[in-house]
Amino acid sequence: MEKHREPTMGNGKICYLEIPAVDIIVSKDFYRSAFGWKTRQRSDGSIAFDDGVGEVSGTWVTGRKPTTETGLLIYIMVDSVSETIEKIKENGGSIVQPIGMDAPEITARFSDPAGNVLGLYQNPV
Repeated sequence: MEKHREPTMGNGKICYLEIPAVDIIVSKDFYRSAFGWKTRQRSDGSIAFDDGVGEVSGTWVTGRKPTTETGLLIYIMVDSVSETIEKIKENGGSIVQPIGMDAPEITARFSDPAGNVLGLYQNPV
């Protein structure tokens, strides 16, 4: 059984994201399948998420313009950028910057089903 742990607390820590969505269920399914994010339904009926390591939480919101152009860019850390790219494509996302454009860093950028552009980062170990 996986032991539940509380997220790290600290001044200045990024802790919560609101991600624009066209269809919250589609976005929920995409991030669960592509990144293993855990989702939960709140008492008000809204759907929240926790990232893959339980450090950042958030929700999807409708009625906001997706972040389709690179400005503030959030990167999601993954074990393998190349494997995650396949999951993204299989689940309705698209790749907008392939691996290698930020060499020597192992990164790529993708667009989720709502059109939000985010980055992928792989630790070079």
